Amino acid sequence: MSGDRLSVTSLGKRFGQNVVLSDISFTLPAGESLSIIGPSGCGKSTLLAIIAGLTEAGEGTAFLPSSWKTAFILQDYGLFPWKTVRDNLALPLELRGVGRTERSAAVAAMLKELGLEGLEQRFPVQLSGGQRQRVAIGRALISRPDLLLMDEPFAALDAITREHLQNLLLSVWQRRRMSFMLVTHNVAEAVFLGRHIMVMGGKPATEKLWLDNPCFGDASCRNSDAYFSLIRSVHEALEEAESRPSAEALA
Repeated sequence: MSGDRLSVTSLGKRFGQNVVLSDISFTLPAGESLSIIGPSGCGKSTLLAIIAGLTEAGEGTAFLPSSWKTAFILQDYGLFPWKTVRDNLALPLELRGVGRTERSAAVAAMLKELGLEGLEQRFPVQLSGGQRQRVAIGRALISRPDLLLMDEPFAALDAITREHLQNLLLSVWQRRRMSFMLVTHNVAEAVFLGRHIMVMGGKPATEKLWLDNPCFGDASCRNSDAYFSLIRSVHEALEEAESRPSAEALA
């Protein structure tokens, strides 16, 4: 995928008379990650949905290389409650027409990679929140996407489980080097998982801050001046985004 990248150019979106996004532009090279953070309702999820092809942009473009496959992880896991862990994991391959033997081998490898061995016959209701989210991650990864989109995937989890899954996601990325985008409201999570960080805000939402992150994936960086400088910059941008009047209010 050398030279490939996601390119978002002058992206805008409205629902009826409500303008949600305005003039969003950025690029994400292959194999890199982007954390998106901003106030609730500022269009972060809409941006992901446009990139995933689930909704159309009103203005501008979101271009992915034609060879890229995408996968989406939702906050509520999105697992089918009537399917076992094994069947939930196998579903994307089944929909693509992958044969039973190949599906079984891929599911077995994913169960091992995500520490889910022994749970394959359980249903989602029989799993903890962290286990359900690991299944959701595994179902997204089993098709080996080039771009993984995540909409607050860890928001409903306790702090310890959340940190464990952050580390799990990072270890998977280190092995696979897919690109990923993460929407979050957690500043520390944004800094830990984003090689790049974008703060959004306003009504309509625009980019308020773009940071390249030297502390990406480095737990030892958490006591450094660079880390605290990043945290301060993101908090300041969020405060500005929340306090600035909307375009409608100024009209």
